[in-house]
Amino acid sequence: MKHIFQKASSADAPVLLLLHGTGGTETDLLPLAQMISPESSVLSVRGNVLENGMPRFFKRLSEGIFDEEDLIFRTSELQEFLLESAKKYGFNQSNIVAVGYSNGANIAASLLFHYKNALKGAILHHPMVPRRGIDLPSMKDLPVFIGAGSNDPICPRAETEDLSALLENAGAKVQVQWENYGHQLTRSEAEAAAKWFKDTFLLKL
Repeated sequence: MKHIFQKASSADAPVLLLLHGTGGTETDLLPLAQMISPESSVLSVRGNVLENGMPRFFKRLSEGIFDEEDLIFRTSELQEFLLESAKKYGFNQSNIVAVGYSNGANIAASLLFHYKNALKGAILHHPMVPRRGIDLPSMKDLPVFIGAGSNDPICPRAETEDLSALLENAGAKVQVQWENYGHQLTRSEAEAAAKWFKDTFLLKL
């Protein structure tokens, strides 16, 4: 997978896995990573699927309707890439925190839904429920931050509430940050994610 790896100053701080939204690239979320944890190494990945020339992490059948078969395949592909990258770049695969926006948040949530211990935690900006009606692996005490817009036309409030409930029922510790905006990632939402990350991970180092 096309990607950028940036090794940072702290070997103990979680590695940030950056996952862009539809039409983005591996450079999109680098400024967000600096805001969240400048001490962390960064692995920023470009999605392998193109939709009308726009990179994505998995196919969809229409707006809000995922191609589940492709989602499962691409989630497996990303998981394998993380294992390979940990060996290649010399970081601990159990020390990865995903930071995803929109389509990137959805593939990050799919990692949590399909692979136990795939991530140490996740920051999900405007995610949807990746799959319904499946048994989830144990996520006991897994920290998850969800950023949501109360006026988001793509990801309605019920979608956020459903995802939060599914994660919590699997044992995750979920914090939802509501913004009075739509689908865009606001600075205040990013600042809330950065504070959550610091409180959850960096203060314990």
